[in-house]
Amino acid sequence: MLSAKQNFLETIKPDGKPDRIVKQFEGTTLILGDPVNFYVRGTRFPGMEPIKDKWGTTVIWPKDVIAAMPHVTPETQVVKDITNWREFTKVPDLIANASADELWEPYLKRVAELNRDETLFMMFAPTGVFERLHFLMGFEDTLVNLMAEPEAMEDLCAAIGEYRYKGFKLMVEHAKPDVMLSHDDWGNKTNLFMQPQIWREFIKPNYVKSYNYLHDNGVIIMHHADSFMEQIVEDMVELHIDIWQGILPQNDIKKIQKQLNGRMALMGGIDAAIVDREDSTEEEIRRETRRVLEEYTPAGHFIPCITYGAMGTLYPQADQFINDEIDKWNKEKFGI
Repeated sequence: MLSAKQNFLETIKPDGKPDRIVKQFEGTTLILGDPVNFYVRGTRFPGMEPIKDKWGTTVIWPKDVIAAMPHVTPETQVVKDITNWREFTKVPDLIANASADELWEPYLKRVAELNRDETLFMMFAPTGVFERLHFLMGFEDTLVNLMAEPEAMEDLCAAIGEYRYKGFKLMVEHAKPDVMLSHDDWGNKTNLFMQPQIWREFIKPNYVKSYNYLHDNGVIIMHHADSFMEQIVEDMVELHIDIWQGILPQNDIKKIQKQLNGRMALMGGIDAAIVDREDSTEEEIRRETRRVLEEYTPAGHFIPCITYGAMGTLYPQADQFINDEIDKWNKEKFGI
């Protein structure tokens, strides 16, 4: 029997031979709180007073919601004129503020406690290029400016992309992760937020340098986007994305699997709207999990998982029954 780490690695290899289905994030360990994220994001908790991150975005976390969120209103919007965006925000200086060895020591002590023979060490890289744009100016202005002010938007996108590259480089040089969980939602449940050619012009080029760097340093790129993104699957492969995490069932997953033929693993498929409600029943949760197992796992290179950008569900019973159903499947199909 393969270890959880080995089984995960075999699942995502083009020619891998896993001996069972990976159970969501099984085989990985996410350690939060590195100096890059702490410097830019600060400390966040439910019920906190509004804060501003280092880009100037107001962030709130009311007690009755699941996570912190950007609060972009006409009053709090950071970039009010994209043609003069540098007058409204400054790119955080990660090299000056997040590179000192002493800042990394507490985090690296936690990393050192991992048994990396048994688990893959995963780091967190939230708020990608597109997300940073709408954090700074809201969705409407972001999408309008892509069409109306392309030169200024190209400049800002490039600055965000370079900032992301510097963050990845600091993480890899100091902590040497096995997996980078990189977030950037590029669509909603039914389509991309923009035409594919617009995404290719503004967003894709600003991942080339950073994702090439991760790939060249042997880091598994797990890109989270709980979005409809069928149109850019080949682009994701070109960017060296190893795992599309968060793939929604609204995508034609079986068609994408056939198209990819193992060139990129898919992780997700479990519809949160079905399984993760206060009134979701055990039967509903198990039925949806079984559907995903039956429809998507036979083609391989697929990890059934909730489509959120990290482990865990809002209501604990959802995770409990999802995991148990995957365990039952593995026992039925593989005797494990």
